[in-house]
Formats: sequence, structure tokens, C-alpha cells
Amino acid sequence: MTLKLWNTMANALVELEPIHAGEVRMYNCGPTVYSDPHIGNFRSFLMADLLRRTCDQRGYKTTQIMNITDVGHLTTDDVADATGEDKLEKKAREEGLDPFEIARNYEQIFHENADQLHVRKAHEYPRATDHIPEMIEMIEQLIENGLAYSVEGDGVYFRVNAFDQYGCLSGNTVENLDSGSRVAVDDRKESAHDFALWKIDDKHLMQWESPWGKGFPGWHIECSAMSYKFLGGTFDIHTGGEDNIFPHHECEIAQSVGSGTGDFAKVWVHARHLLVDGEKMSKSKGNFYTINDLIEKGYRGYEIRYSLIASHYRQPMNFTIGGLDGDAKALQRIRSLREKLEKWSADPSEVIEGLEVEIETARNGFNDAIDDDLNISGALGVLHETVRSLGRQEPKGDSARLALGFLSHCDEILGVIFVEETSEEDGLSEEQQSWVLGREQARNDKDWALADELRDKLQESGILIEDGPEGMTWSRIR
Repeated sequence: MTLKLWNTMANALVELEPIHAGEVRMYNCGPTVYSDPHIGNFRSFLMADLLRRTCDQRGYKTTQIMNITDVGHLTTDDVADATGEDKLEKKAREEGLDPFEIARNYEQIFHENADQLHVRKAHEYPRATDHIPEMIEMIEQLIENGLAYSVEGDGVYFRVNAFDQYGCLSGNTVENLDSGSRVAVDDRKESAHDFALWKIDDKHLMQWESPWGKGFPGWHIECSAMSYKFLGGTFDIHTGGEDNIFPHHECEIAQSVGSGTGDFAKVWVHARHLLVDGEKMSKSKGNFYTINDLIEKGYRGYEIRYSLIASHYRQPMNFTIGGLDGDAKALQRIRSLREKLEKWSADPSEVIEGLEVEIETARNGFNDAIDDDLNISGALGVLHETVRSLGRQEPKGDSARLALGFLSHCDEILGVIFVEETSEEDGLSEEQQSWVLGREQARNDKDWALADELRDKLQESGILIEDGPEGMTWSRIR
């Protein structure tokens, strides 16, 4: 089966047909490094990681580029010509630090969080501030092509009315924008919808020389310039969150196609919004979670990863702590089987009759689900059903090794089964140890009520107890 993806541009499911046979080039909108990345940010990044892992597993030579936005992303970014303060500068003023210092600090945190969630490293992480010359060059080309104009003392704007394809991704054509416009009238611009390519502002802390005066780039031009540098004018896939569709990605298309560099991205893949407790994340509501927040609560990176990828990327996700706990338990059942299979594999047993067919069927079912627009729900359904079957069969020797091969295949995509993490809290606390010993004694005394009570206490504290032929084992669920 060929990998199919929902292309936002076509509003349809399409087969991935790389421009160059055997090679996939993809650009992912990355973080704006002014604060700790939150779980909503990482839902989009993890979707891109699933896509990257899938392409890798399918044998493509994958080139993945994820940008780092460290200038130009203004506080009002839901209209094309965003206004307000630069998000990075606002943070720098609040903390009394240099904006470059702020950027490097939060860039490091982003990479640390990505590592904790076992995200594969992109091949390049270009910073906007390192590619100002490329942006200036593209702006000059847009002016030459009649698609941009300068306003003395203010900056350079894209001439939206001159680009016929504007609205091709989002449906926000000029006519539609006119009917429900939220953009303030600015007499310096030819049209209210024209968006900034270069801004002149002597109060801005980060400035560069340009043919139009000292200033800084608009947010949209950054991705156009950097994608062209690293992937060329036409490449295979562009990803981001659905909030990027307009204005950011719409403006990217206008700039890149308008500058004559190529046709830009063939397939556009967008992850839906993430809610928390049924509402938009808000610090004032107390439902705002960064990756570090969850790590500090005792959750493992692979548990967080599993929970954030478990819902299909095109479906809105409602994150709850209770849901995370449930996902952690579901994942632990898979990891516990993996540990048992590793022990069982040492036995000199032959393959159980019919197991090869069962594993092959499961492998094909998992692959088919992933190839169907990264249908992670379907893939996990196959995985959990197979785990339950294997648990009942208790395969030894060659059978165990066959089962481990299946789990390893799935984990090339999932990245949650074979990864290991260590911390100072890997061992049991003194109180937890006393509960474990007490439960063992209660079972020896056949005091089942006390044994159950202590098991529940351990589970509430994040320790899952399992009783088997080889005795009692424990594992951490959070």
C-alpha cells in the first residue's frame, strides 16, 4: 500500500508521489523560541515526527528541515499583517534580558523536550536570524516581479491583489477577506490585506541593514527563504498546526511562488488543535501544560509521547491528566510484554504453530493503518490486539523473538516501546517498598483484602503490580 496523506491544498486524500523517486523532502514549521513549548506545540511536532519515521521506514531518503523562529513573530498573528510586539522581544523586556539570550535559552529547552519525547532530529534547524540575506534577496525579487512595494520609513509589503492564487490553501481569497475583514486600514499600504515582508521600527531590539532601511523581517518571509535554501523551490511536504494555514502558510505560498523559485510544497499536512479539559489552554484557567510541567509531575517522556500521538492528527484532541494516566497504563502493558518476551526468548522453543501467520497479518494491518493518512488509532488497535494475543500464548524461544521483531517494527514508527529512561526516581520510595513487602506477606497469609488494598495504594502512587508464574513484578506508570 502506498502512503496516503490528507492534502489541505487539495482538500483530499492523495498518494505521496515524491518529486524525486525514492526521496522525500519535507519542511516543518518549528517553534517560536520565546517560551517553553507546550503540549499543543508538540502535537504538531510529533505529527511531523510520525511522518518522518514512516518515510524512513518505507525506505525513502528523507530530508527534514524544521525552522527556529527567533525574530519577527508578532503577538497578533491570526491576520496576515500581524501587529503588536515581537513575541521574542516582549519576553526579553519582561525578563530584562537580551532577545538573543532569550532565543538561545528556549531553543535549548525545545531540543531537550524533543529528546525527552524521542523525536528524531531534523537534518537542519535553520534559525531565522542566520538567514537575513536570503530573505532580503527574496524580497528584492518580489519587488522586481511587481508583487511587493516599499513604503519609506515603514517597510516593504506584499501586494496581495497582484497574486491571483492568494487564498488557494485557506480559502481566504481577497474577496472573502473583504467581506469579513479584521485588518485595520493603513493609508500607507495599497490594500489593507497587504502583509509585511520587512518592517522598519527603531524601537525594535533586533535590527539588520537592508536596501529599505534598518529593520527586521516579517514572520512569513522567513520560512519561504529558508525552505528555498535547504529544499529548493519545489519540495514534497510542508507541515504545521492548523493555526498556521492562515495567514502563515498562505503567505508563504504567495511569497515563494511569487518570487519565481518554484511551485513550493506539493502536499500540505496540518494537525488539528489540542484542547485541555475541553477548553483552549490558558494559564489563567490552570489548564496550560508544557512538556516540563508533565515531566515534573513524574510522567516519562515516552508516556507523554504516546498520549499525544494516540489520537489521529486530523481529529481535535482533548488532553486530560486522567487520559494521560490511562494512556500510560495502556503503554505499560505493551512494555511489560516486551520485557517478558526478552526473557522468554532465551528458551530453546520452536515457533508456535500459526504464530508466523498471525504476526505477518498484524504487521500488514499495522502498516496499512499507518499508510492510510497516519491512522495511528487503527495502528494502535492492531498492536494492542496482538499484544493481548501474545500475552495469552506466552511465546518462548523462536516465537518470542518473532514477536519481538513485530514490536520493534511498530516501534520504528511509535518510538515508545523499546526506549528507556532513567531518573533518580527509578527505584521505589521507602513507603512504596514497605507496601510491596507488606503485600507479599499479605498474599503469603492469604489476606487478599489487605493485598488488594496495598496494590491499590501502589497504583495510586504510580506503581503497577503484576502477579505471574515467576512471582510479583512492578513497573512505573507515572
